[in-house]
Order: sequence, then structure tokens, then C-alpha cells
Amino acid sequence: MERIESFFVVAGQVVTLFLLIGVGFVLAKLGVLRPDGVSQMSTLALYVVTPCVMIRSFETERTPGMLEELGGFFLAYTLCTILGILLAQPLFRKEPPERRGPLRFGAAYGNNGFMGLPLVMSILGPEAAIFGTVSAVSFNFLLWTHGLKTMGGRVRLRDVFINPATVGTVVGLTLFLTGWWQPAPGRWAVPEAVNNAVSFLADLNTPLPMLVLGAQMAGSDLRSGFTDWRLYLTAAVRLVAAPLAALVLLLPLGLSPMAYCACVILCAVPPAGATGMLAQKLGRDTALAARLVSVITLLSVITLPFFAVAAQTLSGLT
Repeated sequence: MERIESFFVVAGQVVTLFLLIGVGFVLAKLGVLRPDGVSQMSTLALYVVTPCVMIRSFETERTPGMLEELGGFFLAYTLCTILGILLAQPLFRKEPPERRGPLRFGAAYGNNGFMGLPLVMSILGPEAAIFGTVSAVSFNFLLWTHGLKTMGGRVRLRDVFINPATVGTVVGLTLFLTGWWQPAPGRWAVPEAVNNAVSFLADLNTPLPMLVLGAQMAGSDLRSGFTDWRLYLTAAVRLVAAPLAALVLLLPLGLSPMAYCACVILCAVPPAGATGMLAQKLGRDTALAARLVSVITLLSVITLPFFAVAAQTLSGLT
């Protein structure tokens, strides 16, 4: 009975995110949110809100063993992401490059920042944000190397090391390691006004990306997407195989319950929003990419609560 209640609690949190997505969908269908506005909102979320979330997530007191815990989580998440890449690599060999790229990319890379981080915070609490931040370092490195190559792009070191997520992580980690977040005699501290501004912007990380995702879904052909077998195969890898592997393989590694749950949840999220953006930038099938993200995001409302509750149960968090 307790597990059933936990399932519905998690499902309710996932549904809350989908209600926000629905608002964006309706606004776009009514013409209130236009493509240029959605693009600007996406830019705001990526280049302003995301770094602020990364910075704020390190606003916590450093405790003994925390760095070891974060290091273990980083390695675990990286291994799980690489495993997801390996699961996606053999798929869709007979598809032409313009379709093979988005399909493999969508199977390998989840919506870590725009959906994974809000979901981890909703399910595990604000203190779990630091795990989402640490995962972003590994995620962005793999995305801008292997992910870009999968889509047919050229890898540039500047994009790998200089992007909003890594810049925010470097700033936040510096404040965390120096202790400047916590005022103390003789220690420089972040001014309260600056801290408040960062916090207010970081609070946009849940509603703003969900509105953008909903508006993007409004422009895709959902009906034809639900009859495309390729999307179901992609969903099987992204929503089932990848989180199931994380659920089983990470259990004996001795991660803390919260780190374990955060890793499984981040491995269970639907395809990254970058699927469509990179497809458009690199001349791939953008219509397919939009349908892929939209359909699999809708399907994840079924799978996400299951894996979140399973991780909490196995880790003893519930």
C-alpha cells in the first residue's frame, strides 16, 4: 500500500510538470506564444536560468564525505550515460543519416537540464539539485562530443568546455569550495542582493522550460508520431532500457540513497530538447525530431513514476 501511495505521489509531481507543458501547448495553439517568442524563452532558459540553477545548487554547507559522494555520483551517472549511448548505437542502421542522427541521439540523450533537474528537485527535494548540477558536467561533455558527432556535426573544444551549464558549475563550485556562500568573520561572502537575484532567476527553471517544451510540442504532428514504430523503439531504449540498467547496475555500488535515486531519475527522462535544435542546425529531419521529443515525452508520464518509486524503494529512501 505504501508503494502504491508513493507511486501516485511521484505521478502527481510528474503530472504537475505536464500541466505546465500543457499551458505552453495551449498558448502556442492559440497563437499567444509564437515561434520567435518560444525561441527567446528557450535562450533565456539556457543562457540565464540554467547557470543560475547550477550556481544556487551549490549553496549548501559542505559536510564530511560530500565531495566523495558527488564524485561517486559523477562516475555512476557518466557510466550510465555511456551505457545508454552503447544501447542506441546499433539502432537504425538502414535509415538515411538525416533520420538516423535524431533517432540515435534521442535514444541516447535525455532531457537532463530542462526536465531532469526540475523532476529531481520535485521528487527528492531542493537539496538534490546539486546532483543534477554535477550530472550536467558529464552530460554536456558527452553531448557536445559524441552527441554532436552522432548528429553529423563537427566537434569544437570551445563548445565542450564553454557553455552555460559548465560556466555555472564552475562559479557555483568555486563558491562551494571556498565557503563564500556562508558569511563568517573575516570571510568574503556573496552579497545578499546578488544571492536573491540568482535565486529568483533559478526559480524559473521549472515553469519556463516546461512552457517552452509545450510550445514546441504544439508545432509537431503528434498523430503521425504515435503510428511511427521507430519512435517506439527509441522510447524503449530511452524510457525503459536505460533507466532499468541504471536501476540494477548501480544498486551494488554503495551510492547514497539520494544519489542513487537522482541517477536513476536522470536516466529515465525523455529525449533532450537539443534533439530538435541540433537537427535544425545541422540539416537533419527536424519534423521527425520534433515528433520524437513530443511523443516520447508524453509516454514518459507512464514510465517515470515507476522508475522513481522503484529507485526510492530499492535504496530505502521510502
